Amino acid sequence: MSAASCLLTEDQFLCSICLDVFTDPVTIPCGHNFCKTCITQHWNINVPFQCPNCNKVFRTRPELQVNTFISEMAAQFRQSAQQKASSSSSSSEQQVSKPGEVPCDVCTGTKLMALKSCLVCLDSYCETHLEPHLTRSGLKRHQLIDPVENLEGRMCTKHDKLLELFCKTDQTCVCMLCTVLDNKTHDVVLKEGYERKKAELRAEIQQMIQKRQLKIQEIKHSVELSEEDADREIADGVQVFTALKESVERSQAELIDTIKEKQRKMEKQAEGFIKELEQEISELKKRSTEVEQLSQSEDHFHVLQSFTSLNAAPPTKDWTQVSVGPPSYEGTVVRAVNQLDQTLSEQMKKLLAEVGLKRVQQFAVDVTLDPNTANPELILSDAGKQVKRGDVRKSPSNNPDIFDCCASVLAKQSFSSGRFYYEVQVKGKTAWDLGVVRESINRKGQITATPLNGLWTIWLRNGKEYKALADPRVCLSLKSRPEKVGVFVDYEEGLVSFYDVDAASLIYSFTGCLFTEKLYPFFGPGVNYGGKNSAPLIISPVNHTE
Repeated sequence: MSAASCLLTEDQFLCSICLDVFTDPVTIPCGHNFCKTCITQHWNINVPFQCPNCNKVFRTRPELQVNTFISEMAAQFRQSAQQKASSSSSSSEQQVSKPGEVPCDVCTGTKLMALKSCLVCLDSYCETHLEPHLTRSGLKRHQLIDPVENLEGRMCTKHDKLLELFCKTDQTCVCMLCTVLDNKTHDVVLKEGYERKKAELRAEIQQMIQKRQLKIQEIKHSVELSEEDADREIADGVQVFTALKESVERSQAELIDTIKEKQRKMEKQAEGFIKELEQEISELKKRSTEVEQLSQSEDHFHVLQSFTSLNAAPPTKDWTQVSVGPPSYEGTVVRAVNQLDQTLSEQMKKLLAEVGLKRVQQFAVDVTLDPNTANPELILSDAGKQVKRGDVRKSPSNNPDIFDCCASVLAKQSFSSGRFYYEVQVKGKTAWDLGVVRESINRKGQITATPLNGLWTIWLRNGKEYKALADPRVCLSLKSRPEKVGVFVDYEEGLVSFYDVDAASLIYSFTGCLFTEKLYPFFGPGVNYGGKNSAPLIISPVNHTE
């Protein structure tokens, strides 16, 4: 048996399922052998019962018996391989091949790590199997290189040389002889450079994949934000229509009460007339009875005397002009509808304004004043939340960022995309300027505030004159004097809106703006006017309306 086993190769003792030496080998009807456990598990998972090698299908599951002959041969082979590995390990401290390392092509059983590959033999050798190439004269002439896998695939089939170069013209790997004999005019580079280029390309592709994965996350986030916006819109819509429904129901109840009250008055008047008529009828019946009794008397003298007193009918009302008709409800309904229309119109405006303010307040940002941009005459609080005009005139600084003539200051924060909102208290002031400006605004000399010059602002003058500094300027008629102004910007939409926060009403909107630079919140506390306008502008925390 020992002689026979030497004629057998390792592959003949390997199970094609687990790729290891047989354990309890069994032979199935088609003649192929497998580990008993392997084929059992294979058939437990895969139906029908089919041979993994030749794909022959069996109608019924074959009964498995261990093939004792192959089992003994596999056990002897396993023992022989272990002895060889043990002998090899004891003779030198060679390392077993690990994933990523090139294994020896000659080792059987446990594969040792290769030290060199031969370009002539096209095999890789561990330290033990490399010895003939180092000692035998015929093998010493073979070219040895650092170990590489799949050596045959790395050799030029035409010249039997290593494929060390890459032909960019033919887009294929070539050897040195190819460049001299066949590809003289072709653009050829070192294969290592090509491999490096491939690695760079893979990295670039991976980066593109990552960018697209980030884009997917961005789109998903946008969908989530859209869902949140939709939920807010639904809630706001329900609030508006609920309020309108309540107004309609109140007006309906008032109309019904008015009509019923008219009906009650008509019924009461009718009851009075009926009572009065019934009383007159009673009097008339009484007189009729008296006349009847008198007509039956035989005392003509008495009849004549009584006739004088009975001749006149009892006092009654002239009912010819008296009538009771149904009251007219047409005017009542028309007036109620008109009143409801006016109420709903005013309420709708109020509700929409409240919803609009509530919506923009969702984009509140924290804003602080930048002292590096402030005109020297301005006084800023330490926290950067308040600014007012000082009483002492100061010389302008050479700092290019400050406003040297215009008593203004910018915020530290800038915005180049998205939406943002902040609120400023203007209570007690008779003059102020508020809005946003682009980064490149001219900060030297007198400034004409227009969108063309990069300023989107509104102002107050003389305590009552409100204007939007458009081109031309727009006079604003406000129902109340704002004490807190909200500023909202939608960069992509080109929108700048101002709100009276307490009244929850829109003051003015710049629309169709084209923003191409960073935008900064802009603040101007105005001239003091002898102390009349000494109150500061105060950047206030945003309290979201409920």
